Amino acid sequence: MQSILTRIATELAVNEKQVAATVELLDEGATVPFIARYRKEKTGGLDDTQLRYLETRLSSLRELEKRRETVLHSIREQGKLTPELEQQILALNTRTELEDIYLPYKPKRRTKAQIAREAGIEPLAQALLTNPQLNPESEAANYLNPAMEFTDNKAVLDGARQILMEDFAENAELSGRLREYLWEHGHLASSVIEGKTQEGQKFADYFDYSEALHKIPSHRALALFRGRNEGILDLKLDVSVADGMSHPCEDAIATAFNIRDQGRAADRWLLDCVRWAWKVKLHSRLSTDLNLRLRETAEAEAIRVFAANLKDLLLAAPAGARTTLGLDPGLRTGVKVAIVDATGKLLDFATIYPHVPKKQWEQSIAVLAELCSKYQVGLISIGNGTASRETDQLASDLIKRHPELKLAKIVVSEAGASVYSASELAAKEFPLLDVSIRGAVSIARRLQDPLAELVKIDPKSIGVGQYQHDVNQPELARSLDAVVEDCVNAVGVDVNMASAALLARVSGLNQGIADNIVAFRDDNGPFRNRNQLKKVSRLGAKTFEQAAGFLRIRDGEHPLDASAVHPETYTLVEQIAAVNRQPLVELIGNSSFIHSLKPSDYVTEQFGLPTIRDILAELEKPGRDPRPELVTATFREGVNAISDLQAGMILEGVVTNVANFGAFVDIGVHQDGLVHISQITSKFIKDPREVVRTGDIVKVRVEEVDVQRKRISLTMRLEDDGQKAPAQKPAARTERQTPKPPSEPQQARGQFNNPKKPAKAAPPAANSAMGDALAAAFGKFRK
Repeated sequence: MQSILTRIATELAVNEKQVAATVELLDEGATVPFIARYRKEKTGGLDDTQLRYLETRLSSLRELEKRRETVLHSIREQGKLTPELEQQILALNTRTELEDIYLPYKPKRRTKAQIAREAGIEPLAQALLTNPQLNPESEAANYLNPAMEFTDNKAVLDGARQILMEDFAENAELSGRLREYLWEHGHLASSVIEGKTQEGQKFADYFDYSEALHKIPSHRALALFRGRNEGILDLKLDVSVADGMSHPCEDAIATAFNIRDQGRAADRWLLDCVRWAWKVKLHSRLSTDLNLRLRETAEAEAIRVFAANLKDLLLAAPAGARTTLGLDPGLRTGVKVAIVDATGKLLDFATIYPHVPKKQWEQSIAVLAELCSKYQVGLISIGNGTASRETDQLASDLIKRHPELKLAKIVVSEAGASVYSASELAAKEFPLLDVSIRGAVSIARRLQDPLAELVKIDPKSIGVGQYQHDVNQPELARSLDAVVEDCVNAVGVDVNMASAALLARVSGLNQGIADNIVAFRDDNGPFRNRNQLKKVSRLGAKTFEQAAGFLRIRDGEHPLDASAVHPETYTLVEQIAAVNRQPLVELIGNSSFIHSLKPSDYVTEQFGLPTIRDILAELEKPGRDPRPELVTATFREGVNAISDLQAGMILEGVVTNVANFGAFVDIGVHQDGLVHISQITSKFIKDPREVVRTGDIVKVRVEEVDVQRKRISLTMRLEDDGQKAPAQKPAARTERQTPKPPSEPQQARGQFNNPKKPAKAAPPAANSAMGDALAAAFGKFRK
């Protein structure tokens, strides 16, 4: 365990005591949001990003330790574990190194080399390797064994070759060096499988492709593996070899075992052993290892991108608690209408047919006007699917004709709405409601509070990732669930209004306890104070400790229940108020007075300076919301379909997804356009997220339109035409003074012979464990 703590501390560049304290808290059942917010003294102020990395890395390294124990036990049982070997195994840092050293001892089916050893041929192999002056043919005659089918010299020499090939391939140090050489100097080439040209047109860019292995970006790596898995592409990994030159990896094997062609009797035979060891044993195994390494590195990056986009989407600006009309656009099947009140409760619903084929425009306007007047609707939320622009025009006409209604319209992403509509959760919430109307309800609610509504949907169904179906699904789910948990707890949850789906994401809670909270609320009315939570079935002291600070009670019996101040510090806050002769109610929100306080004056043995600072910050702006204010894009009139686009058009749009190669922008034509990373800004950037994020409002120029393939190329580099650079953020993630209650809510060839050459510093190597890929990504991020 000590080695794990030391390693994580080194990777995070923090004190080992911080790591040890955090591990202790995690092992006790504390969650990352709780530790990040309320245990800063113990962790030394580690933030949620560091804590998430620590949590994941801890699990990965513990798995490595379990595997290490299994390997040691296996070798020990074979009677082959020497003190030197044990120390060597204990010093290994990665799963790949461990498997390399275990390979010669790993139980396996009888190989040709083992059969040859059983026939007594191993002394011949070692004799020829040690003394190449020996003649292989004449020496082989001494090892004939007809009983085991070694009846002639050729069979004996083949057996000896198999023994040496296996010895070469199972040399852990050599395998490691060759693997790193291939990673640094190898190229991955792809070609189309014969007869698959037409079928695999979407992989046309990779029909004749080659790139340095370690330089292949995440999205291209995943595309290559998808093409291979679908039977379209053939992938080959190797290094370039000039005509007339030997393979550098074969040279490395020969050098490692002191084999060279000096005209001695066994030299040619030994070099053949080297060549076959590379071609038959090492090349295939190392190719598999490195393809896996590439894939895991690519997956880790893709998951990181997905998680970052999801976070931006979940923390999008809420419109707040206002009666909202949701429109789920459609043509033949009509536009589904749902009205929800300020708390997200369904009030009414309808279906209208303003578009083709029925074209009931006037009737639709009348229906909407009546509903908006009856329920005093303030906002219209329009899904961005099929017929969204036409429906947006309908809403514009409604607003123009009925200014007295004082309506505002906003187009929202309906990604995942259909998934929610057909879910068990939606069926439980609206058992008698048509699936299509449920979608309109979701569209309305996600405008009121995106976080509260999107938590009801499997994060993988929201569609803000790259190659999300090609990555490690359990790891993806774990990462996305962590994002959702962090976002929900960063905002806080109104315990008297939140759905069970939202409550289940609160620190320390699960779906069962969340259901019990809702049931208790239904039976006993709204919670009046946080202490009442202790009466909820299965919500024990530990759960209360973890959850209470993130659950808000508006207008409750205790003024601090609406804030992020944890109940365990209420007495401290009351003491601060008493010392300063201020009523607690008047202390809360009194910014000028709180700024006059000196945090160090209130430090106790239990609560240190970080906690005091957090308390005072919360008292200044109780229940503050970290999300930005709502800002929307204005789509250009008359540009409703991809056929309406022309090169040179300047349009406004919303960033819907950010990948490593660029950003996708919704410009209101039912097909997102792509701003390639080279077109985001005139300066060099490595990651599009340096400039844009999901939800940003941006201005773009249309560069190229391919109607047939439904591809739109955009640029944000408007300054190239002398215009002002357009990147616009929707708003800084400012805090609102009065929060709106949520609804629901690598070696060169010549270096093989120079082991003393100092290696350059590098982040932790990725290998077969996803945790090492994560460590590499985190090291790169820190750099």
